[in-house]
Amino acid sequence: MRDRTEAKGPVKEKVYDRAYFERWYRARKNRIESPAALRRRVALAVAMAERFLERPIRSVLDIGCGEGRWRAELLRLRPRLSYRGVEPSAYAVKRFGRRRNLAQGAFADLPRLDLGGPFDLVICADVMHYLDELELAAGLPALVRATGGLAYLELLTSDEEVEGDQRALKLRPPSFYRKLFSSAGLTGVGCHGWLGPELADLPAALERR
Repeated sequence: MRDRTEAKGPVKEKVYDRAYFERWYRARKNRIESPAALRRRVALAVAMAERFLERPIRSVLDIGCGEGRWRAELLRLRPRLSYRGVEPSAYAVKRFGRRRNLAQGAFADLPRLDLGGPFDLVICADVMHYLDELELAAGLPALVRATGGLAYLELLTSDEEVEGDQRALKLRPPSFYRKLFSSAGLTGVGCHGWLGPELADLPAALERR
Protein backbone atom coordinates (compact mmCIF):
# COMPACT_ATOMS: atom_id res chain seq x y z
CA MET A 1 0.00 0.00 0.00
CA ARG A 2 1.17 3.52 -0.68
CA ASP A 3 3.19 4.97 2.16
CA ARG A 4 1.65 8.33 3.11
CA THR A 5 3.97 9.00 6.04
CA GLU A 6 7.16 10.00 4.24
CA ALA A 7 9.03 12.93 5.75
CA LYS A 8 8.34 16.36 4.32
CA GLY A 9 11.01 18.60 2.94
CA PRO A 10 13.65 18.29 0.20
CA VAL A 11 14.06 14.84 -1.30
CA LYS A 12 17.59 13.56 -0.91
CA GLU A 13 19.35 12.47 -4.06
CA LYS A 14 18.94 8.74 -4.62
CA VAL A 15 22.11 6.69 -4.42
CA TYR A 16 22.07 3.38 -6.27
CA ASP A 17 24.84 1.76 -4.25
CA ARG A 18 25.32 -1.77 -2.95
CA ALA A 19 23.05 -1.11 0.05
CA TYR A 20 20.23 -0.02 -2.26
CA PHE A 21 20.33 -3.22 -4.31
CA GLU A 22 20.72 -5.39 -1.22
CA ARG A 23 17.62 -3.80 0.32
CA TRP A 24 15.27 -3.81 -2.67
CA TYR A 25 16.42 -6.85 -4.63
CA ARG A 26 17.89 -9.39 -2.23
CA ALA A 27 16.61 -8.91 1.33
CA ARG A 28 13.46 -11.03 1.72
CA LYS A 29 11.81 -8.44 3.94
CA ASN A 30 11.97 -5.60 1.41
CA ARG A 31 12.67 -7.11 -2.00
CA ILE A 32 10.42 -5.91 -4.79
CA GLU A 33 9.68 -9.37 -6.17
CA SER A 34 10.63 -13.02 -5.83
CA PRO A 35 12.82 -14.83 -8.39
CA ALA A 36 9.72 -16.67 -9.60
CA ALA A 37 7.88 -13.40 -10.24
CA LEU A 38 10.84 -12.04 -12.21
CA ARG A 39 10.91 -15.23 -14.27
CA ARG A 40 7.26 -14.75 -15.21
CA ARG A 41 7.82 -11.12 -16.24
CA VAL A 42 10.77 -12.06 -18.42
CA ALA A 43 8.81 -14.87 -20.07
CA LEU A 44 5.96 -12.46 -20.79
CA ALA A 45 8.20 -9.85 -22.41
CA VAL A 46 9.98 -12.46 -24.54
CA ALA A 47 6.72 -14.08 -25.65
CA MET A 48 5.19 -10.74 -26.63
CA ALA A 49 8.22 -9.72 -28.69
CA GLU A 50 8.34 -13.08 -30.44
CA ARG A 51 4.61 -13.09 -31.15
CA PHE A 52 5.01 -9.98 -33.35
CA LEU A 53 8.50 -10.73 -34.73
CA GLU A 54 7.40 -14.31 -35.51
CA ARG A 55 10.80 -15.69 -34.52
CA PRO A 56 12.98 -16.09 -31.43
CA ILE A 57 14.50 -12.85 -30.17
CA ARG A 58 18.21 -12.38 -30.77
CA SER A 59 19.04 -9.09 -29.06
CA VAL A 60 17.98 -7.23 -25.92
CA LEU A 61 18.65 -3.73 -24.63
CA ASP A 62 17.86 -3.28 -20.92
CA ILE A 63 17.63 0.40 -19.92
CA GLY A 64 17.95 1.12 -16.20
CA CYS A 65 19.01 -2.49 -15.78
CA GLY A 66 20.39 -2.24 -12.25
CA GLU A 67 22.71 -5.18 -11.70
CA GLY A 68 21.46 -6.83 -14.89
CA ARG A 69 19.09 -9.20 -13.08
CA TRP A 70 16.98 -9.81 -16.21
CA ARG A 71 20.01 -11.13 -18.08
CA ALA A 72 20.21 -14.60 -16.51
CA GLU A 73 16.51 -15.27 -17.09
CA LEU A 74 16.70 -14.03 -20.68
CA LEU A 75 19.67 -16.28 -21.38
CA ARG A 76 17.91 -19.21 -19.74
CA LEU A 77 15.13 -18.83 -22.31
CA ARG A 78 17.30 -17.82 -25.29
CA PRO A 79 20.91 -18.87 -24.62
CA ARG A 80 22.29 -17.30 -27.79
CA LEU A 81 20.82 -13.84 -27.49
CA SER A 82 22.95 -10.70 -27.21
CA TYR A 83 22.29 -8.68 -24.05
CA ARG A 84 23.21 -5.03 -23.51
CA GLY A 85 22.44 -3.16 -20.29
CA VAL A 86 22.51 0.58 -19.51
CA GLU A 87 22.53 1.68 -15.87
CA PRO A 88 23.30 4.97 -14.05
CA SER A 89 24.69 3.25 -10.93
CA ALA A 90 28.48 3.44 -10.80
CA TYR A 91 28.45 0.61 -8.25
CA ALA A 92 26.46 -1.78 -10.46
CA VAL A 93 28.52 -1.08 -13.57
CA LYS A 94 31.84 -1.37 -11.73
CA ARG A 95 30.85 -4.67 -10.12
CA PHE A 96 28.96 -6.34 -12.98
CA GLY A 97 29.65 -4.28 -16.10
CA ARG A 98 32.25 -6.43 -17.79
CA ARG A 99 30.68 -9.74 -16.81
CA ARG A 100 27.12 -8.78 -17.78
CA ASN A 101 27.80 -6.24 -20.56
CA LEU A 102 26.52 -3.17 -18.71
CA ALA A 103 27.37 0.40 -19.72
CA GLN A 104 27.01 3.38 -17.42
CA GLY A 105 24.42 5.98 -18.39
CA ALA A 106 21.14 7.52 -17.30
CA PHE A 107 17.93 7.51 -19.35
CA ALA A 108 18.60 11.06 -20.54
CA ASP A 109 22.07 9.96 -21.71
CA LEU A 110 20.70 7.48 -24.26
CA PRO A 111 21.16 9.75 -27.31
CA ARG A 112 24.90 10.06 -26.71
CA LEU A 113 25.55 6.39 -25.98
CA ASP A 114 26.71 4.00 -28.69
CA LEU A 115 23.86 1.55 -28.18
CA GLY A 116 24.01 -0.33 -31.44
CA GLY A 117 20.77 -2.02 -32.44
CA PRO A 118 18.00 -1.91 -33.30
CA PHE A 119 17.09 -4.55 -30.71
CA ASP A 120 14.38 -7.20 -30.84
CA LEU A 121 13.39 -6.42 -27.25
CA VAL A 122 13.98 -3.20 -25.35
CA ILE A 123 13.32 -3.33 -21.60
CA CYS A 124 12.78 -0.29 -19.41
CA ALA A 125 11.18 -1.66 -16.25
CA ASP A 126 10.59 0.28 -13.03
CA VAL A 127 12.46 3.31 -14.33
CA MET A 128 10.32 5.99 -15.96
CA HIS A 129 8.19 6.76 -12.91
CA TYR A 130 11.33 8.08 -11.20
CA LEU A 131 12.21 10.47 -14.05
CA ASP A 132 11.16 14.06 -14.58
CA GLU A 133 9.61 15.16 -17.86
CA LEU A 134 12.84 16.67 -19.20
CA GLU A 135 14.64 13.34 -18.69
CA LEU A 136 11.82 11.47 -20.42
CA ALA A 137 11.86 13.85 -23.36
CA ALA A 138 15.65 13.58 -23.69
CA GLY A 139 15.85 9.79 -23.70
CA LEU A 140 12.63 8.54 -25.28
CA PRO A 141 13.49 9.22 -28.96
CA ALA A 142 16.67 7.13 -28.60
CA LEU A 143 14.69 4.32 -26.95
CA VAL A 144 12.23 4.33 -29.86
CA ARG A 145 15.05 4.26 -32.42
CA ALA A 146 16.55 1.27 -30.62
CA THR A 147 13.26 -0.67 -30.71
CA GLY A 148 13.27 -3.00 -33.68
CA GLY A 149 10.60 -5.20 -32.14
CA LEU A 150 8.89 -4.67 -28.82
CA ALA A 151 9.61 -2.26 -25.97
CA TYR A 152 8.58 -3.56 -22.55
CA LEU A 153 7.97 -0.34 -20.59
CA GLU A 154 6.79 -1.40 -17.16
CA LEU A 155 5.91 1.49 -14.86
CA LEU A 156 3.54 2.69 -12.16
CA THR A 157 0.86 5.35 -12.52
CA SER A 158 -1.45 7.32 -10.26
CA ASP A 159 -4.03 4.53 -10.64
CA GLU A 160 -1.93 2.05 -8.63
CA GLU A 161 -1.34 1.47 -4.95
CA VAL A 162 2.41 1.33 -4.48
CA GLU A 163 4.82 -0.76 -2.44
CA GLY A 164 8.59 -0.61 -2.39
CA ASP A 165 10.97 2.23 -3.17
CA GLN A 166 9.00 5.50 -3.21
CA ARG A 167 11.77 8.07 -2.98
CA ALA A 168 11.47 10.46 -5.96
CA LEU A 169 8.51 8.46 -7.28
CA LYS A 170 6.33 10.41 -9.71
CA LEU A 171 2.85 8.94 -10.11
CA ARG A 172 1.36 10.34 -13.30
CA PRO A 173 -1.98 9.41 -14.88
CA PRO A 174 -1.96 6.54 -17.41
CA SER A 175 -3.07 8.97 -20.12
CA PHE A 176 0.23 10.84 -19.75
CA TYR A 177 2.25 7.79 -20.83
CA ARG A 178 -0.20 6.69 -23.52
CA LYS A 179 0.10 10.09 -25.17
CA LEU A 180 3.87 10.26 -24.65
CA PHE A 181 4.59 6.85 -26.14
CA SER A 182 2.09 7.14 -28.99
CA SER A 183 3.44 10.57 -29.96
CA ALA A 184 6.93 9.07 -30.06
CA GLY A 185 5.82 6.44 -32.59
CA LEU A 186 5.13 3.43 -30.35
CA THR A 187 2.00 1.27 -30.60
CA GLY A 188 0.58 -0.21 -27.40
CA VAL A 189 -0.36 -3.89 -27.30
CA GLY A 190 -1.09 -4.27 -23.57
CA CYS A 191 0.80 -5.73 -20.60
CA HIS A 192 3.39 -2.91 -20.79
CA GLY A 193 4.24 -3.84 -24.38
CA TRP A 194 4.80 -1.23 -27.10
CA LEU A 195 5.75 -2.04 -30.68
CA GLY A 196 8.41 -0.07 -32.50
CA PRO A 197 7.40 2.08 -35.50
CA GLU A 198 8.27 -0.58 -38.08
CA LEU A 199 5.77 -3.04 -36.55
CA ALA A 200 2.93 -0.56 -36.04
CA ASP A 201 0.66 -2.23 -38.63
CA LEU A 202 0.94 -5.75 -37.20
CA PRO A 203 -1.42 -5.89 -34.19
CA ALA A 204 -5.08 -6.74 -34.68
CA ALA A 205 -7.67 -4.23 -33.53
CA LEU A 206 -8.28 -5.91 -30.17
CA GLU A 207 -4.56 -6.23 -29.46
CA ARG A 208 -4.06 -2.48 -29.58
CA ARG A 209 -4.27 -0.44 -26.38
